[in-house]
Amino acid sequence: MSDTLHSLLPRQVADRYVDELVALDPITGTYLGVASSYRSLPDFSPAGVEAVAELARTTLARLDAAEQLPGADSDAERRCARLLRERLTAELAVHDAGEHLRAVSNIHSPAHGVREAFSISPTETDEDWAALAERLRAVPDALAGYRACLRLGLDRGLYAGPRPTATFVEQLTSWAGEDGEGTGFFTDFAERGPEGRRAELTEAAAAANAATVELRDWIRDVYAPAVAGRPETVGRERYARWARYYNGTDLDLDEAYAYGWSEYHRLLGEMKTEAAKILPGAGPWEALKHLDDHGTHIEGVDEVRAWLQGIMDEAIENLDGTHFELAERVRRVESRIAPPGGAAAPYYTGPSEDFSRPGRTWLPTMGQTRFPVYDLVSTWYHEGVPGHHLQLAQWTHVADQLSRYQATVGMVSANVEGWALYAERLMDELGYLKDAEQRLGYLDCQMMRAARVIVDIGMHLELEIPADSPFHPGERWTPELAQEFFGLHSGRPADFVVSELTRYLSMPGQAIGYKLGERAWLQGRDNARAARGESFDLKAWHMAALSQGSLGLDDLVDELSRL
Repeated sequence: MSDTLHSLLPRQVADRYVDELVALDPITGTYLGVASSYRSLPDFSPAGVEAVAELARTTLARLDAAEQLPGADSDAERRCARLLRERLTAELAVHDAGEHLRAVSNIHSPAHGVREAFSISPTETDEDWAALAERLRAVPDALAGYRACLRLGLDRGLYAGPRPTATFVEQLTSWAGEDGEGTGFFTDFAERGPEGRRAELTEAAAAANAATVELRDWIRDVYAPAVAGRPETVGRERYARWARYYNGTDLDLDEAYAYGWSEYHRLLGEMKTEAAKILPGAGPWEALKHLDDHGTHIEGVDEVRAWLQGIMDEAIENLDGTHFELAERVRRVESRIAPPGGAAAPYYTGPSEDFSRPGRTWLPTMGQTRFPVYDLVSTWYHEGVPGHHLQLAQWTHVADQLSRYQATVGMVSANVEGWALYAERLMDELGYLKDAEQRLGYLDCQMMRAARVIVDIGMHLELEIPADSPFHPGERWTPELAQEFFGLHSGRPADFVVSELTRYLSMPGQAIGYKLGERAWLQGRDNARAARGESFDLKAWHMAALSQGSLGLDDLVDELSRL
């Protein structure tokens, strides 16, 4: 290691890591708004993935040296160093266990990353489209590298689950335009390009489409038969490794499971109260089904997109200056309709580092044109403002006071999902859920997050269902029981429930971070309020909390309590 590298403080080590990661991973570079990334895609082959892992190992060695330097013990350097060490260690644990060799999912895989890279790429100029034509031509090699990882996984006996595999085949069929619903993702994308580049884009899209079909056929004809009959769940050891990755802490999984049940019982009581206001004598999910037919609706896809934009615009206008202080560039967020062929859950993509691409919320329509609003209100507080957008855009806004790493790729899932769930609760506390319809929808969203803790931990660890449960007491969880439980305790349609369970099977430990992260945020707020007494200022606390960058749950409560 050179003398120059030996003289870097932790935040400089972290930012050097971001620079070197972007060189290996152009999708990450695209999220950050790095123009040189727009023309290419990552090397998803075993060698390419190993290069990213080797960068993590090198960075940890640099961090060892950085922590010995004068100034490395300041609060700013200490927070960054702890995050960087925890994140890279967790990522290496997942890598070294070979999880990238069985990365099949309905929501998160290299193939999903390739598709989303086009959704977030700039498309305003002819130069943008020249870069995108080159990126389209890179799709076959990217998907071939991913397939090589899965093939190596088969050779080593590292298998994905049958259900995510079957769903992935269906998604690839949709992306290729072979489901009878359109011409395919890449073809549709190319048709948006300028006339002068249409032939080039069409040719490149055809190659990307053919590569998608090739991957689909291999997954269907080779991979799916190889994993047929394999376990869908991962067991305690793999689950604990993934839980650390997504939550930034070594969880007491049995305590977390018990907490999920306690929240289930609390929320069920509140839901019954709201349901009685809507349909006297009805239970919560009977009342929600009533709202599906007789509640407030938005008609039309364009209309629901505009309505969701209005929810975020209103929240910004009302909250800025009262409960938050928002920079002008943080106030910009766009509502979008998600491209077809993805999972059923809404999602958010953050702004580029220079805010030239704003933060965006995405609604999958799942073919619908009529949208009940009872669950969309709190969901858009979660995805937009004051949820994901407010937090992640604020991180980007203050990145120069932190490090690029803390504001971007160092993100801990449970931190951001916990904040977004806290944001829903905050809007309820502030009275923004204006009637029983919206409040029951909010509580249904909360119940879904409690159910995630129960079924995600329960089915992967095959835990026993408690004796005081109204659902199969004393039995042990299976994916089939988990899907039945989730369906009975959710106002969502059947296809959403199936998509959710498939997600939990392919991303163990991620779904629990919403409720466990919310608990951490609430505990940190309560501790800070108790410490400051009458001088506690919620607006100041919010802005300080949102300006400290990413933290794992190990550190989040401690840092929030000090603010």
